[in-house]
Amino acid sequence: MTSRTIATKTAAIPAIAQPPIERSEGSEPSGSISRRRLLTASGALLTAATLGIGGGLITPSRVRAQSSGAGPKARVVVVGGGYGGAIAAKYLKLAEPDIRVTLIERNPRYVSCPLSNEVLSGERDLDSLTFDYRGLSRRGVAIMGDEIVAIDPDAHQIRGAGGARYNYDKLILSPGVSLDFAAIEGMSAELADTQIPHAWKAGPQTALLRKQMQAMPDGGVVAIVAPPNPFRCPPGPYERAAQMAMYFKHHKPKSKILILDAKDAFSKQGLFQAGWREHYGDMIEWVSAAGGGAIEAIDAKSRTLSGAVEDFEADVINLIPHQRAAQLAVDAGLTDDSGWCPVNQQTFESLLAADIHIIGDAAIAGAMPKSGYAANSQGKVCAAAVAAAINGEAPPATSYVNTCYSILAHNHGISVAGVYELKDGNIVSVPGAGGLSPADADARTRAMEAEYAIGWFRNITSDMFT
Repeated sequence: MTSRTIATKTAAIPAIAQPPIERSEGSEPSGSISRRRLLTASGALLTAATLGIGGGLITPSRVRAQSSGAGPKARVVVVGGGYGGAIAAKYLKLAEPDIRVTLIERNPRYVSCPLSNEVLSGERDLDSLTFDYRGLSRRGVAIMGDEIVAIDPDAHQIRGAGGARYNYDKLILSPGVSLDFAAIEGMSAELADTQIPHAWKAGPQTALLRKQMQAMPDGGVVAIVAPPNPFRCPPGPYERAAQMAMYFKHHKPKSKILILDAKDAFSKQGLFQAGWREHYGDMIEWVSAAGGGAIEAIDAKSRTLSGAVEDFEADVINLIPHQRAAQLAVDAGLTDDSGWCPVNQQTFESLLAADIHIIGDAAIAGAMPKSGYAANSQGKVCAAAVAAAINGEAPPATSYVNTCYSILAHNHGISVAGVYELKDGNIVSVPGAGGLSPADADARTRAMEAEYAIGWFRNITSDMFT
């Protein structure tokens, strides 16, 4: 096994052609649908779909009529207050005010993973990504601060870390992912908290990684270890490389970023590689699995990563572990051999336990990626299905959307959008809908996409927390 000095390796990154995408007569980027029009249309589509219980939209008069009962129609507990759980709790309460909706979240405030890479470049701080649950509380959702550690599907009961027990008629889980530290020899949760941050759950580790970058000498090397599929936020490691490079370009221009990948391809690859070259030259190097990038072991003391072919040394290591559904779901027997949760993809009810619905990163959701917007879309569909089931009605027609933005530099954004439908029980992509940012977009289009990314974040977090 050989070792190399990464800082001196300057091989050019090969370009990967993007499929041709036609442009509309307007100024917006377009694949099969423009990003702005997709967001506008999908927002209206989801609102109509998810509030349409029993074939009709919820109107103020209907809300008042439903609110006049003597007691709660049912008890629904939502576990997890992120992009899926918060929105499911809100929309369920909007759809059926007579349902007692309780959101259980161990953290009093939520820190968004989307846009957290901008903390590394210095474009924003963690406070700008942090939200509380007062808005949901004002809407009638009961907020409980607890960590759920056990689920009893037969008794329809869950247990908190302190021993509190919560009964439910329907349970919605949005538990996220667990990180498999054992997949890479020498890695551990303790190392992630103190020396080798993954920062894949935004918060203290994001701040630690930023501090390590600031302390690194000019000419140093950062190694990002990207996990195999499937994992949360498929474009995340590659946007992270760009945001790190943005900081280094202005403060440590001799530095290098090495991406060691367990895969041979990644989301928006051609767009990322073209953007890296345009803004950062050879500062970013990607090593595929076939090229020796799959990492098998780490020596934290010497800051050495070992692959099947060679070793890599770095000043800062950002190791993003392999992933599976959250441990809570695993312990409750809600996962299959894949490590993820099989669900009815129309209602998101577990295929392994009745009256438990699973949304977001933990769920097997057909063609949908594991992303914040996908979780948001699933939360709304799930809320409608749960409300319908409580009313003894069939689940309403479904539709699903996802848009994922990545910011590569000032005034340079790219995106991928998808529209999905249910076909033969599986979520599949709608032919001709969605698409990638154009490979040949001009500077104005790239700048608009960067603005759309910020607007998307403001809109979706407002929807979640107000």
